[in-house]
Amino acid sequence: MDATLEKIADPTLAEMGKNLKEAMKMLEDSQRRTEEENGKKLVSGDIPGPLQGSGQDMVSILQLVQNLMHGDEDEEPQSPRIQNIGEQGHMALLGHSLGAYISTLDKEKLRKLTTRILSDTTLWLCRIFRYENGCAYFHEEEREGLAKICRLAIHSRYEDFVVDGFNVLYNKKPVIYLSAAARPGLGQYLCNQLGLPFPCLCRVPCNTMFGSQHQMDVAFLEKLIKDDVERGRLPLLLVANAGTAAVGHTDKIGRLKELCEQYGIWLHVEGVNLATLALGYVSSSVLAATKCDSMTMTPGPWLGLPAVPAVTLYKHDDPALTLVAGLTSNKPADKLRALPLWLSLQYLGLDGIVERIKHACQLSQRLQESLKKVNYIKILVEDELSSPVVVFRFFRELPGSDPVFKAVPAPNMTPSAVGRERHSCDALNRWLGEQLKQLVPASGLTVMDLEADGTCVRFSPLMTAAVLGTRGEDVDQLVACIQSKLPVLSCTLQLREEFKQEVEGTAGLLYVDDPNWPGIGVVRYEHANDDKSTLKSDPEGEKIHAGLLKKLNELESDLTFKIGPEYKSMKSCLYVGMASDDIDVVELVETIAATAREIEENSRLLENMTEVVRKGIQEAQVELQKANEERLLEEGVLRQIPVVGSVLNWFSPVQPLQKGRTFNLTAGSLESTEPIYVYKAQGAGVTPPPTPSGTRTKQRLPGQKPFKRSLRGSDALSETSSVSHIEDLEKVEHLSGGPEQMTLEASSTEGHPGAPSPRHADQTEALKKGALRPEVDYPQESSREDGSRFSSA
Repeated sequence: MDATLEKIADPTLAEMGKNLKEAMKMLEDSQRRTEEENGKKLVSGDIPGPLQGSGQDMVSILQLVQNLMHGDEDEEPQSPRIQNIGEQGHMALLGHSLGAYISTLDKEKLRKLTTRILSDTTLWLCRIFRYENGCAYFHEEEREGLAKICRLAIHSRYEDFVVDGFNVLYNKKPVIYLSAAARPGLGQYLCNQLGLPFPCLCRVPCNTMFGSQHQMDVAFLEKLIKDDVERGRLPLLLVANAGTAAVGHTDKIGRLKELCEQYGIWLHVEGVNLATLALGYVSSSVLAATKCDSMTMTPGPWLGLPAVPAVTLYKHDDPALTLVAGLTSNKPADKLRALPLWLSLQYLGLDGIVERIKHACQLSQRLQESLKKVNYIKILVEDELSSPVVVFRFFRELPGSDPVFKAVPAPNMTPSAVGRERHSCDALNRWLGEQLKQLVPASGLTVMDLEADGTCVRFSPLMTAAVLGTRGEDVDQLVACIQSKLPVLSCTLQLREEFKQEVEGTAGLLYVDDPNWPGIGVVRYEHANDDKSTLKSDPEGEKIHAGLLKKLNELESDLTFKIGPEYKSMKSCLYVGMASDDIDVVELVETIAATAREIEENSRLLENMTEVVRKGIQEAQVELQKANEERLLEEGVLRQIPVVGSVLNWFSPVQPLQKGRTFNLTAGSLESTEPIYVYKAQGAGVTPPPTPSGTRTKQRLPGQKPFKRSLRGSDALSETSSVSHIEDLEKVEHLSGGPEQMTLEASSTEGHPGAPSPRHADQTEALKKGALRPEVDYPQESSREDGSRFSSA
């Protein structure tokens, strides 16, 4: 191209060709850059932000992880519990990193190392927890070990299961026995994992007549097994508890083992009490678990080890069946699950393991012994001193009434009354548990609902003490907090029935029975337009209750109030909280009713006033329009012409008559403004009605808060003295004949009788209009010979 341009002799054509070449190059370069940028945008638009570019540095990634873990600084923490990760915890966390590094070794070294780790960990656990000649299966899901054991039991009892599969199970259905006190969802999980129908599960009830209500009924279990054998079923496996999930009770494992050996049933044991097998002294009921066929343990929470797998120890002689059941594996990655526990057990040693378990048991015994000395606290695990679980609840019998916290109701109580009292007590215990969790977060308390006993508070230090770092001082603080909350619970319980009776006897108030509210009670104000037949929300009622809540909070009493929807509907209600002292319920209910009534009346007055003002404005506009028309007729048409009107007004001015309208809000009437311009003042008009008082008038001493019953005697004395003072003033005024009568009598003595002087007549007229103030000066009052009185002033 350049050579061609050089051959052109005409310089003008050569310059044009050169410019064209440069222009084309610029256009091509611009188009090429646009295509490249568009291609990058299309590619990067599909990639998430953190992955774009050449990657991020380690500091930025760790900062992102920290923000995800702890959240923003402005956010409140979700839970007050903070896990205490000690050096043993760091060893467990190191095990996960080492497992990833060890997996990069060659196959032979990896096989030898993983086999050594698995065999050492299995041997140590069997020796520590007295389970001789056992095998171990490590798993992340706590229930996974039991599912594998069920598979092993099926393969052991059904020899042709590998070949025929579920056809064998159809001819002779297996039965798995679970206690009624087992953890929720366990049976459903087993059926889902094994592919069995729910009829293969058998729920064994707990004792009803003798023994603990949370222990399996052995006699009833034997009857169930016999019935299943007669029906052609195969009793396969029994799950026993060494410390139930709820209250920590241990089944009669020795008796259950004999029954299982008699009928060829696999016995599996699980529970928190298995940790006590590591101690020097073990109860006989827990020690019998060492003879079972398998057991599942959770050493992670017991020893405060994070991310440590659960362990299922079992005894079986056929390696092929354990391999088919999934309890053993040839994969090195499966064997490396034991690495964190292998490192942690070596770091703690036997003394460290025993010390942590022993410390947790001592904490539970310390709390149990302390609670026995506290009134109105009932302990549910009093018979099992070796159990590391303490379950307690608030319990009090009101004088002259049936026990309100008994699981078995009195014969003369109706089912509805029993349910109401049960839910009421559950609400109080739920409030107590939540308060204790906030006051002593290191205790690790949990609130749970038991079918027979209701809502209770559980202290299980074996599952929380090593993680939260619970100490003996925390237990003492917990007992002190319980004692400080007992007066509030007792006072609230005593005032509930009185509050209900007062509300039911007060017009305009409706008592709402909310079983989940732990306070004195729930009340709803029924306004005039309240539709009792519907359960939908009521905007007018919500407005009244919102104003009522604001008024009650302004009183600054010891009670707490809140509003919310009713228990069985969407209507707004007022919730009265816990009572910390002897509350005057009568005054409380009267104040609620009077305040709500005042808010309703003020709301209606405002609505009526709005309507009256609107009509008054319309009426005033009509009258002003008529007044303008009358003014035009009086002044004439000529005065409305701009130039002519000015000249005419200059020769013959017209006295303007100012006419307006004023609206009296008190009387609701439209009046003329003519008296205002005549007398240069606005009249007083009709005296407004007195404002209704929304609170009960009660004289209080300085510092005394509302709704207190203890100072009622001094209040009555103050009210009596105030009334007597008012009566004395009325007597003095009666003796003086009143201020207006006094002035009239004095004016009548200065002239002829019955004809007052002009000056005093003017004063009397001014006095009636309010321009003068009556002269009252009782100490300087004089008397004349004719008996009339006058003021010396």
